[in-house]
Amino acid sequence: MIIPAQRVNSINEYYFSHKLREIASRNASGEDIINLGIGNPDLLPSDSTIETLQVEILKSDAHGYQPYKGIDELRNAFSGWYKSKFKVDLNPETEILPLIGSKEGILHISMAFLNPGDTVLIPDPGYPTYKAVSEMIGANPLLYKLEKELNWLPDLDELKNRDLTGVKLMWVNYPNMPTGAQINKEGFEKLINFARSHNIVICNDNPYSFILNENPLSILSIPGAKEIAIELNSLSKSHNMAGWRIGMLASNPQFIQYILKVKSNMDSGIFKPLQKAAVNALINADSWYKNLNHTYAERQKIGFEILDILKCTYQENQVGMFVWAKIPQTETGSELFAEHILNKAKVFITPGFIFGSQGEHYIRISLSNSREKLLLAKSRILSNI
Repeated sequence: MIIPAQRVNSINEYYFSHKLREIASRNASGEDIINLGIGNPDLLPSDSTIETLQVEILKSDAHGYQPYKGIDELRNAFSGWYKSKFKVDLNPETEILPLIGSKEGILHISMAFLNPGDTVLIPDPGYPTYKAVSEMIGANPLLYKLEKELNWLPDLDELKNRDLTGVKLMWVNYPNMPTGAQINKEGFEKLINFARSHNIVICNDNPYSFILNENPLSILSIPGAKEIAIELNSLSKSHNMAGWRIGMLASNPQFIQYILKVKSNMDSGIFKPLQKAAVNALINADSWYKNLNHTYAERQKIGFEILDILKCTYQENQVGMFVWAKIPQTETGSELFAEHILNKAKVFITPGFIFGSQGEHYIRISLSNSREKLLLAKSRILSNI
């Protein structure tokens, strides 16, 4: 009998992996389930981005291995994007590392900084991959609560009273997923001061800055932040390029080198036409972002209407491509609540328990569905719940 590595037993299959398989099977049987669960953008990248890919893919130099740290043009484009949108100066040669999506970066950062037995601060609720990756490499997740009363921000006073011996890394995610909460510059300053005083590398996962958010903010805009912080970013949500797998991370040159050592042993570069097209996407006009947000604002309104029907409570100042809401007090938990909606109305909504114990009484609706599909989901729920 072949026994797998212990890390296989320490983690579960990603929730959406098996849930989407279930939905596909039920749809194949004729159920026609509407999926409001996963954040998979249904809109197109800009026309010029697609045209660039079409042109570049026909070039003779397009199909070979590419530099491990990305082509110069892409790093320069990311640098220009950060300067234009976040008012952050990044040296494209030494402070930027393109990635095959930012999810890859979570693994690379963890492998570069964590030894087995090290401790990682992970938000609850939070992206499940932070915890799963930490456990895969033998690190110890230490969950910290995010609560509505603190606008889903870390309670740093509470954290300071904990035993932080062995904590090497802290994950934060603002604008936040799943809650849609924002952070201001003062909040980032407090996080940087906390990280510096405890010698903790702080990682901000920042893919949602441009959706329903008029003031994009980077943790690296805080003076001195690069000394202790890493920021992940991605074109998946901001530019409708989830399947293209184009992301990046930024930090100080030493941190970049640590992570590059790991990354260069795990891939052989990003397909060059994708990089060239990403360069184009990063110079989209402001009007492109405005049009995107007009669409998401219309969808968010319908999402709120669905939540009203379900008698959920929510904050209207959420940003990002989801809406997050507390289920009625009469309900026992998010999983049963979501399963009831799925079975009665044939609409799948993400139960908040998958994001941690703090999400147990919440649900999340994805806005990466057409207005027509959201209206149909609303109609089904109104008629069947």
